[in-house]
Amino acid sequence: MNSEPTDKSDNTPVVEVRSLSKFFTDPKREEIRAVDGVSFECYPGGIFGILGPNGAGKTTLLRVIATILAPTGGSARVCGYDVVSEPDEVKRRIGFLSGSTRLYSRLTPRETVRYFGRLYGMEESLIEARSREIFDVLGMEGIGDRQLGKLSTGEKQKVSIARTLIHDPPVLILDEPTAGLDIVSSRAIINFIRTARQEGKTIILSTHYMTEAEEMCDRIGLINGGRLTAVGTTDELLAASGAGSLTDAFFHYLGGNGN
Repeated sequence: MNSEPTDKSDNTPVVEVRSLSKFFTDPKREEIRAVDGVSFECYPGGIFGILGPNGAGKTTLLRVIATILAPTGGSARVCGYDVVSEPDEVKRRIGFLSGSTRLYSRLTPRETVRYFGRLYGMEESLIEARSREIFDVLGMEGIGDRQLGKLSTGEKQKVSIARTLIHDPPVLILDEPTAGLDIVSSRAIINFIRTARQEGKTIILSTHYMTEAEEMCDRIGLINGGRLTAVGTTDELLAASGAGSLTDAFFHYLGGNGN
C-alpha cells in the first residue's frame, strides 16, 4: 500500500474533472444519473483508480473524459484542453481502452496497429518503429502476423492495448483492462501499466477488482450510483473509514451493506 500519493510530480494536473455529470432518459422518461457531480484530478506518473461495482458509472465517466459522450454538466480537461470545445486536441493526447472495443477478425495484430497509426496521421516509419517497441514490451512478436479471429482473449486484449499506445499518448484511460482474462494475461497487462507509469504517463484505471486497485493505484476514487463517495490513497481511505481492508472500506462508503 502507498502511504503517500506518488502521482503529484508537479502541481499541474494533467486531467481535471469538475462537477462532471451525464444524465440519460430511459424509455419510461425517467432520468438516470449515470455520472452525478464527479470531481477529481490526475497528475503525471500516477495511476488514479475508479473503483466501483457494475453499473456504478465507471464506463460512462471514462467515455465522457475520452470525448465519446458529451457531458450533461460540469467540465473535464485533458492536458489543458476541454473535452467539449476541443475534442480533437484531447483525442490526440489520450489512449482509450474499452472492454467494448471490437477488432476486425480478419486482420492481423500488425495490420490493426498500422491502421490505427495511420488514423493518427503518423508516418509509416514511425508506425513500424513504435509497433516493434510495443510488440516487444507486450510479448506480441509471436502473434503479430496471425489473424485476430484465431487469438485468445488475452492476446486480443494485448492487441487492443497496442493500438491504444501506437501514437504514444501522455494519458491512458483504461476501462477494466483485465476483465475476463486469465491470471497470466492479467499479470502481463498489470506489468505493462506499471511500466507506463514509470515512463511518466498519466493513467486513469477503472476496475471492480479490489486487489488490482490496491496493488497499482496511487489514489482511488470510490464510485457508486454515479457519485464519488470517497477519494484518497488506500491508507487514507482505510483511516477515514476505520476499516481494516480496502474491501471493508468500499462497503463502508457504499453504506455498510456487504451483502
